[in-house]
Amino acid sequence: MSNLPLNALRSFEAAARHLSFTKAGLELRVSQAAVSQQVRVLEESLRVKLFRRLTRGLALTEEGEALQPAISDAFGRINQVLDRFENGRMREMLTVGVVGTFASGWLLPRLRSFTSDHPNIDVRIFANNNRVDLGGEGLDYAIRFGDGAWHGTNAERLVEAHFTPMCAPDVAKRLRDPVDLHKEVLLRSYRPGEWAQWFEAVKCRQPRMTGPTFDSSVSLAHAAAQGAGVALLPVALFSDDLSRKRLVCPYDDQVFLGSYWLTSLKSKRLSHGMKAFHDWILAECKKKKSRNP
Repeated sequence: MSNLPLNALRSFEAAARHLSFTKAGLELRVSQAAVSQQVRVLEESLRVKLFRRLTRGLALTEEGEALQPAISDAFGRINQVLDRFENGRMREMLTVGVVGTFASGWLLPRLRSFTSDHPNIDVRIFANNNRVDLGGEGLDYAIRFGDGAWHGTNAERLVEAHFTPMCAPDVAKRLRDPVDLHKEVLLRSYRPGEWAQWFEAVKCRQPRMTGPTFDSSVSLAHAAAQGAGVALLPVALFSDDLSRKRLVCPYDDQVFLGSYWLTSLKSKRLSHGMKAFHDWILAECKKKKSRNP
């Protein structure tokens, strides 16, 4: 069966989709008779009938119904690959999972420079809340927050995260000393113990924590900017909010709680697109550090 003619298979696939030789011919830019002839060739090769010829149109036989999804899937896969060829080069898809805070506060404002320099790499960004399965989700890279220790994973540090309280300007007017935070709503992330580390760093007793908990620092920052309370956030990723005065830092004290890392599976073969993205993002992070020693 390996010698089945390609034109016959394509004619059958189009006719099975439209249940019409005429419509299949219009799609393939051949006559209705040519499609019918190619289908007959395929039927003779397989020694089965694939269509029942009705007064108005066609109906698939049991054999045709079994064959149609496999042929459609095969042509679909071929077209997907062919669509990636452009100007003598093949387009490459790069899939990156990114913790939401890093995506909005760092990556997205800079991503245009990467796509501009690498027009043949299609980047797909999937935001997450730091819970990610590289293999299960089919990701080339994941950018996540933590200590860099993930089993079976390569991890390269991108940005260190130094956290400090942030809030709306009106709320900041009430804050002079860390103890003033005892009278405020303290917004919390899903990672426990962050406020405790900041209060320990400033040598102040931590108040009883009763504020709402968020699974995203982006949501946490948005709530703080709306005056809902005070959030503990990484300074490096909210520079735009700070420069626009949507958020302010009432205290200079910061505490280091982790870093953002570029991670990939150790078993993952490095593609051209992965290497390009790796080199670009590390260079961008290095530029940021050189501007902010």
